[in-house]
Amino acid sequence: MKQDKAPRQAIALSYDGSNAPSLTAKGDDELAEAILAIAREYEVPIYENAELVRLLARMELGDAIPEPLYRSIAEIIAFAWYLKGKRPEGFVEDPAERDVTPPPGSALPPLLAAPRE
Repeated sequence: MKQDKAPRQAIALSYDGSNAPSLTAKGDDELAEAILAIAREYEVPIYENAELVRLLARMELGDAIPEPLYRSIAEIIAFAWYLKGKRPEGFVEDPAERDVTPPPGSALPPLLAAPRE
């Protein structure tokens, strides 16, 4: 039996830099395509993750994202800002210029660990 294709979904988040990001738009099919078209028109980075969209689409417009999703959304926002050339105050582009020396007896986080030789 032929399976119906899942509807195209899109959500938009707003982040003011001080409060949790909130849901500003959501829609299926034609409305989803309209949301994506507006994002492209204004050069808003688009991140595709069907599972995350399904979770966020359950929210009401204006709702803040739930705390368990803070890290995922923060990583997406940080990457989007990076793509647009935005950097936090004090950000150092060259990793060689950063002080990433761990305190004695501690290990670097996995993303900063040197590869095994």
